[in-house]
Amino acid sequence: MKFLTIREAMKRGSGEITIRGWVYRERGSSQFKFIVLRDATDIIQTVIKKEKIGDKKFQLADKIQVEASMEITGTIRKDHRAPTGYEIEVNDFKVIGESDKYPITEKQSKEFLMDMRHLWIRSRKATQVLKIRSEVFKAIHDFYRSRGFIEFQSPIFTTNACEGGSTLFEVPYFGKKGVYLSQSWQLYAEAGIFGLEKIYTVTPAFRAEKSRTSRHLSEYWTAEMEASWMDYEELLRHQEDLILHIVSHILKTCKKELRELGRDTKELEKLKKPFLRIRYKDAIKKLGLKQGHDLTDKEERKLVEMLGSKPIFLTHFPRDMKAFYMKVDPKDPKTVLAADLLISKVGEVTGGSERISDQKELLESLKLFKLSKSDYEWYLDLRKYGTVPHSGFGLGIGRLVMWIAGTEHIMDTIPFPRTMVRYKP
Repeated sequence: MKFLTIREAMKRGSGEITIRGWVYRERGSSQFKFIVLRDATDIIQTVIKKEKIGDKKFQLADKIQVEASMEITGTIRKDHRAPTGYEIEVNDFKVIGESDKYPITEKQSKEFLMDMRHLWIRSRKATQVLKIRSEVFKAIHDFYRSRGFIEFQSPIFTTNACEGGSTLFEVPYFGKKGVYLSQSWQLYAEAGIFGLEKIYTVTPAFRAEKSRTSRHLSEYWTAEMEASWMDYEELLRHQEDLILHIVSHILKTCKKELRELGRDTKELEKLKKPFLRIRYKDAIKKLGLKQGHDLTDKEERKLVEMLGSKPIFLTHFPRDMKAFYMKVDPKDPKTVLAADLLISKVGEVTGGSERISDQKELLESLKLFKLSKSDYEWYLDLRKYGTVPHSGFGLGIGRLVMWIAGTEHIMDTIPFPRTMVRYKP
């Protein structure tokens, strides 16, 4: 017996077929049982007729509930009244796994659905978002491989803070202290570029922020790149190309998923480069805030809306607001050659900079940020032996998926979200 996926069955369009899946919807009467079956590819309506399968078999059909798993053999035909335009008249069926009073019904709270995440990821909404997420990952890998980048992995356990000690998760490490879960591969990546030149990674990262916003996770996935010989301007162009490539790929491969999620794709279809740019000091003035203010995600979204809801590079931050490794702008020494990419309804999705390549400047920066030179001796070595200009950035994949799929919360973009208060199942 050859099983077809639901999508394959609909492509065939007529004749006898056998499919298998889970009950998505069910309703019936004394003579008919309608079952909408789902699998990973689609849903399809089936009809079980009492007169065709007999009283005994129909009694079994009448007991079938939502999420029971089944094998169905029948005749498929077009039917414009059916949810996806096809219906299967069932000749025979087999219940593989029974389901009794499935706990998820319509109109339940988001908290309840998160508590039942192990079941909720079966839902149409969750599976559509996770399919888009998968294609985003594919697009990232395709983009970097097509440009000659080499995939490079770095430790998840680290002893150096990349972005700030207050947001590090400290972990026990064979009785040693001062070991943390990685916030970013970046410091190790800078070592890698002196041999491999152009590298990237797709990896989990961890941040112990006590933030409870719609865009924060404690464990999240990031796509990062680092490249020797790359200056600040080239870095921004690279980010534009990556985002455009991902969006183009999703529009080609996930039209059905976007449509079912109700995502208006006009914003994605109109996306083009160059992206807008605004300096930090000008953005602060526009928002009516004081210089030195660290923008919240709400303020970032407001700024994007004020500038036409198009992607915006927020650039040239004050030096003391950003990380110690960011290169000072020679034309404006109070700022660094850094940029965050802001997008509508989400805010920041990327953060990157040209790195300090000069050893003297790096030593001054460590001192300015009150960091111990001894902790970064290996990092200083990179500037002692054949230093070159180099740049890199990180992309928050969950936030990008949130924007592309049009979800309300970043927790919807990952199978099992981890936050300050949520760490199960």
